[in-house]
Amino acid sequence: MKIAVLGGDGFCGWPTALHLSDQGHEVHIIDNLSRRWIDTELGVQSLTPMDSIQERCRIWKQETGKTLAFHLLDLATEYERLRAWLAEHRPDAVVHFAEQRAAPYSMKSDRHKVYTVNNNVNATHNLLTALVETGIDAHLVHLGTMGVYGYSTIGAAIPEGYLPVGIETLDGSVKSQDILYPTRPGSVYHMTKSLDQILFQFYAQNDGLRITDLHQGIVWGTHTAQTKRHEQLINRFDYDGDYGTVLNRFLIQAAIGYPLTVHGTGGQTRAFIHLQDSVRCIELALSDAPAAGDKVKIFNQMTETHRVRDLAEMIAGMTGAEIAYLPNPRKEAEANDLIVRNDQFLGLGLNPITLAEGLLEEVVEVARKYAHRIDRKRVPAVSAWTKDLASRVETDPEGTRLKSVS
Repeated sequence: MKIAVLGGDGFCGWPTALHLSDQGHEVHIIDNLSRRWIDTELGVQSLTPMDSIQERCRIWKQETGKTLAFHLLDLATEYERLRAWLAEHRPDAVVHFAEQRAAPYSMKSDRHKVYTVNNNVNATHNLLTALVETGIDAHLVHLGTMGVYGYSTIGAAIPEGYLPVGIETLDGSVKSQDILYPTRPGSVYHMTKSLDQILFQFYAQNDGLRITDLHQGIVWGTHTAQTKRHEQLINRFDYDGDYGTVLNRFLIQAAIGYPLTVHGTGGQTRAFIHLQDSVRCIELALSDAPAAGDKVKIFNQMTETHRVRDLAEMIAGMTGAEIAYLPNPRKEAEANDLIVRNDQFLGLGLNPITLAEGLLEEVVEVARKYAHRIDRKRVPAVSAWTKDLASRVETDPEGTRLKSVS
């Protein structure tokens, strides 16, 4: 297939582009490189050194003989160029990662909230409109988030996207209907993914677009089989409080002798997936496309759930690291349960990777190798959801210790 990977320079996009290329597909990366500019804004860099996207594509060609084409394009602001690109290249499938992906970054300030909504929602809507206008029958696979469901405790498993409900009619009978599972986003970022769902539902029913939405859990790990082929193919690795995912951050903190930062009680349960499974799920979703006129196909892209404090205790036991319990900058419940259905990917043949000690140690080894690149004062998560919460969280200027402020 000819596949366009939108946001193919990012944490999930890059290894996915390599994986699909390795499978023999013709892969085109479309990206505005905004994630690199955000690094500059935040004054932080990937733990792993990253070459330019052009150099990475050159190394992939050198190592495999396969071509990755790169196109610099901003989906949110360059609609005419996007439509022209689709009309010229006519991909068979489009994998959409091209959204600002960090909840803490989306809550830093009013400017970050506005940017996240403008970038994410406009990118998705521009893509959908362009697909309709060009008449391309491309399968759209979008990377969403488990966060659209919220993290409430209801004592039942979260289904894959749709909730069967019974509605009492005027004559007293009950009619059954599948509705999108009620969203309860916990940040502006998660809200944009909830809005994506409504856009997908409309364009699938109105224009017959074939869409798969993947509600992904928190990604951990750093390597895939393809990124291991050459040091310059290594994936980006975020450790800072805005973009670093919780398990990866614990492993990095352990590697540099920094306390494992658990915010609040640590009783929050989250869904997780290894990076290798994430790219494999994209491949499986591409192979199971809905037909034109079908409702949006929704998968829960996760493999296991854990409480944050349990993860911290596991990493502390493995590495000898200390645990620091700090005020929670997020507006969320102190504890929640999370039961998630993921039957569809298991039915397609996914053999999940779980929190095996060898893979955890692999991340610690990467962190130790590049420890000289870590700016310790960027490690704590301090972007607060409200002004009241912001007043309770502080770090010292050097980032060498954290303080709880009552």
